[in-house]
Amino acid sequence: MILTSKNNPLVKETAALKEKKGRKEHGLFLVEGVKMVRECLKSAFEIERVFLAESYDEDIAWLSGSSDKITVVSDSVFQFLSDEKTPQGILCRVKIPIHALQSPQRNCLFLDGVADPGNVGTIIRTANAAGYNEIYLTRACADPYSPKSVRASMSGVFFTKLYFGEREELLDVLKDTPILAADMDGENVFSFQPPEKYAIAIGNEANGISKETFARAAHTVRIPMTATQESLNAAVSAGIIMYVLAKNQF
Repeated sequence: MILTSKNNPLVKETAALKEKKGRKEHGLFLVEGVKMVRECLKSAFEIERVFLAESYDEDIAWLSGSSDKITVVSDSVFQFLSDEKTPQGILCRVKIPIHALQSPQRNCLFLDGVADPGNVGTIIRTANAAGYNEIYLTRACADPYSPKSVRASMSGVFFTKLYFGEREELLDVLKDTPILAADMDGENVFSFQPPEKYAIAIGNEANGISKETFARAAHTVRIPMTATQESLNAAVSAGIIMYVLAKNQF
């Protein structure tokens, strides 16, 4: 059976997952595109349902383990569900994992109000690549399970552990982990010697790191820049700092 109506309850519920309210209500998020769905299948995430556009004609043998979860929809319905400008004809609903707050096992990230979903996703992508597998996000951060963040994470969201909480709650969890605050008045990150274990704090794009986090920071670090450049993008800054501090691990 092919679903052809945008008013179908399953279709309406799935379309609602493009918004934070819908994701929170149903505990699900959307993963779209062949590569992303393949990567999701490799992870521990649970795919609840797979949607294929009626015109999708690529090989789906790799979906054999999820064949009982496949729903075919008309192309117009798929366009309604999709968040892509040029949909590939495949997306899935995935259960949002819930992790109880706990202290980090290794070096980690603390996102203190990073508000742009593209930045959040890109930071997650780089964190996964650089070996920072635990990420703590304040409630003021953009939702990492939004379509834009998931897309920007390029599968990093499947292989990192994300923790959420109020700022003070997260700072309490990190009380035994030295916090390194990224700030333009900090020590040069290229000559800085990090402690054995640490949490890199990245602040809001417009306002930087909160005063509460600064008060708890053990060190501040900066990326040196020429006099003609005032600042760097939050995700770019996070990526540089992560790799510079982890250089001896590669």
